[in-house]
Amino acid sequence: MLEAVWIACAFTLGLTVRAIGLPPLVGYLAAGFAITGLGRFIELPEYGGEVINHLAHLGVLLLLFTVGLKLRVRNLVQPEVIGGGVLHFLLAVVLFSPAVYVLLQVSYYEALLLGVALSFSSTVLAAKVLDSKRELRAFHGRVAIGILVVQDLLALLVISVAGGSTPSPWALLVLGLPLLRPVLFKLLDVCGHDELMVLLGLLLALVVGGLGFEYLGLSSELGALAFGVLLAKHKRATELSNSLWSIKEVFLVGFFLQIGMSGLPGMDALILALAATIVLPLKGAMFFLLLVLFKLRARSAFLSSLALTNYSEFGLIVAAIVLPQWLVPLALTVAVSFVISAPLNRIAHPFYEKLSKKLLRFERNIHHPDQQPVSLGEAEVLIFGMGRTGTAAYDQLKDRIPRLIALDSDPGKVERHRSEGRNVLFADAEDQVFWQGLEMNSVRAVILSMSDIEAKIISVRQLRQRGYQGFIASHTLFQDEAEKINAAGANETYLTMSEAGVGLAEHVQEQLHSIAN
Repeated sequence: MLEAVWIACAFTLGLTVRAIGLPPLVGYLAAGFAITGLGRFIELPEYGGEVINHLAHLGVLLLLFTVGLKLRVRNLVQPEVIGGGVLHFLLAVVLFSPAVYVLLQVSYYEALLLGVALSFSSTVLAAKVLDSKRELRAFHGRVAIGILVVQDLLALLVISVAGGSTPSPWALLVLGLPLLRPVLFKLLDVCGHDELMVLLGLLLALVVGGLGFEYLGLSSELGALAFGVLLAKHKRATELSNSLWSIKEVFLVGFFLQIGMSGLPGMDALILALAATIVLPLKGAMFFLLLVLFKLRARSAFLSSLALTNYSEFGLIVAAIVLPQWLVPLALTVAVSFVISAPLNRIAHPFYEKLSKKLLRFERNIHHPDQQPVSLGEAEVLIFGMGRTGTAAYDQLKDRIPRLIALDSDPGKVERHRSEGRNVLFADAEDQVFWQGLEMNSVRAVILSMSDIEAKIISVRQLRQRGYQGFIASHTLFQDEAEKINAAGANETYLTMSEAGVGLAEHVQEQLHSIAN
């Protein structure tokens, strides 16, 4: 059966590219083209594409649903998100369409639609890359995802106009979706922590959101995203996202295989892919300049732009509906952009450090929405990362050490903690500029409770390089990561599960001692 060929090719090439430092998804793309090429030389079982297309669609819906679980609507209604997304779309269409018309000798209509298709960036790739680095909720991650949502809405508008389809009159019902939030919250509360919670996620993402929106003449992708956003404020939203993680990853393999299996490219495809690759830096540069124009710091603008410097699977959806003859050329273009974008995003932070002196020249000398602190005042203890571990450490210390301060890269989380009375500021530990201007003369101890191992290592190195001689404590799940953090200069790195076991044993010992007395 052909499924065995898919799995074998995807695993082999995914493992191969990972061994040379590239993300496995690059291997999955290559596997799709390899399967198509293999069919030219040996006889493979007949296959109409329905299964892989269906798996790919499910993977995209689950990805967008989990992205929605980590979004806040108020973060989308920002000038840099709406303005940056719409202006970039218009500029890209104005620049790309004439170039396509001259280069490929197509009609004005085709050139316009190809320019539209090339203006979008990949929601799947950007979300996957940001999620893998745990940066979806960082300021630059939220800006990038917000712009992608704006682009997706524009893509749906283009598909509706160019495809001649209009939403059902019943589509207005979606405006009442916020009224369902209490019901959805209650369902999530009563589902427990096992398979019922997973099934609820699948039900909302694929059935109610995906299929339901399709019946209304709307995009199933938009439906999955919308239901994720509805649950984003629930205290178990992160748990639900984590429970769907492995299912989403497996289905997304199908998405990347599907792109490669769209067909082998011809000369037009090669010309389009080459030209689009050449102008890809221009696409990223436009994002950067627009975001700086909307008052973002150079670093945030650069990291957001890099996540958006690729071409989109929505371009393939546009092609499938209104330009089927250009589906394979656009598939190759998207695939090449993924091959370039994915490795660059993996080294986004060190890449920025190399370019920072040049990029800072574009930064406006005004107050930025992502402004970071320059002084920690008289704080004695500093906590990086205010997730469950950081919050527990803060609450344990706040009555004993009043001069306590915490930092987090998630503006929404910062706002929530401040409303609960905690002294928390916005800052990104991986930002070189943050460290250069930081004053922390009174700090005697630092607790690193971020989830990302790289952020912890960078923080330790930056602290020691600045001459900080105080105590640095961190935590992690794995021994090899603990050794890396300690090697960077931390005093202690605790293994989270081991410490939980020790604490539990001590609690039992205290109880036994009290009973004996």
